[in-house]
Amino acid sequence: MRSSLPLARRPTPLERLARLSEHLGVQVDVKRDDLTGVELTGNKVRKLEVILAEALQARADVVITCGGVQSNHCRATAAAARKVGLHPVLLLRGERSESPDSNLLLDQVFGAELHFCTPDEYRSQRGRIMADLAAGFAAAGRRAFVIPEGGSNGAGAWAYARAAEELAQQTTGPYDAVFAPVGSGGTLAGLALGPDIGPIWGVAVCDDRAYFSARVKAIAKEAEAYGLGPLPPEGEKWRVVEGYQGAGYGIADAQVWNTVSAVARWEGLLLDPVYTGKAMCALFAEAKAGRIRGKVLFWHTGGAFGLFGRGAEFLQLGGQ
Repeated sequence: MRSSLPLARRPTPLERLARLSEHLGVQVDVKRDDLTGVELTGNKVRKLEVILAEALQARADVVITCGGVQSNHCRATAAAARKVGLHPVLLLRGERSESPDSNLLLDQVFGAELHFCTPDEYRSQRGRIMADLAAGFAAAGRRAFVIPEGGSNGAGAWAYARAAEELAQQTTGPYDAVFAPVGSGGTLAGLALGPDIGPIWGVAVCDDRAYFSARVKAIAKEAEAYGLGPLPPEGEKWRVVEGYQGAGYGIADAQVWNTVSAVARWEGLLLDPVYTGKAMCALFAEAKAGRIRGKVLFWHTGGAFGLFGRGAEFLQLGGQ
C-alpha cells in the first residue's frame, strides 16, 4: 500500500443535477471533487496526498512545481506544502502582477517563492529551470523535491485510480459517459487505469488530442511502478476530446461564459472558465448532438478561484 497524507475531504459527494438533466435530456450526475477542501479545493489535492508523502519520505524541505500564472495545481501545492511544513517554490508561465488576484494572489498569501517565465521558456526549458532551482537549494544545504506540471505523474495517476474506486462504491454500475477536463493528463490517466466507471471523455482545455493522448500514455507507463496498468487502448475505455479548447489555455469565449452562467443559475454550481467550463461545454454539445445518452457523470475538478478577477470579461462575453 502506497503511503499518502490526509489532505482531502473524502469521499467527495455524488449529486444529481436535476434541472440540467431535464434540459439536456440525459441524466447528469456530478462528482464533487471541488469539495475536497477550501484552501486545497479541487482534483489536485488527491494527487498531492501521494506526491507530498513521497517528498517527506525523501526528506525534502522544499517542493518545486510549475504551471500557468493562474494554475490550480500551483495554488494547491503552495497550500498543501505549508500544511505539512515544506517551502513551496513555483515556476509560473506568465508575468508578475502588481495587483495579483485569484490563484496568483493565494500563491502569495501562502508565501510561495515565485519565479516567472515566458510561454516559450516554459514550453522548452521548464525542466531545466526547475532543476537549476533545485540545484541552488542543494548548494545551500537544502533538499528540493520537483513535482511535474499538474502533479501528473505515476503517483498522481495512482491517486486518481483510487478516486475511480471511490466512485465505484457510490454507484450501482458504470456510466454511459464520464466527462472530465484535461489540462495535464494525470486525472484522465488515473481514471482510465482504475475500475470501470464508464467510458471517459477527457476534454482538452488546451493543446490537442495528439498531445494529450501521448501524455496519458506516458503517465500510465510511469504508473506501472505503482501496480497499475496496462492502459486500455484509446477509444476503448478513454478518449481525448478536442474542439472545445477555444483560443488557448485560460482563454474563455462567450460559449464558455454562458455555460458557466447557466450551470450556476440552474444548479447553484460554480464552474471555472479555464477547466470545468470548457468540459461542461463539451458535455452540453455532445448531449445536444445525440452522441451521449443515458447516464452521464461530470467530474468536477474544482477551480472556482479562477472566476475572480474576470468580472468584466464575464459581462462582456455574454454571461449575464
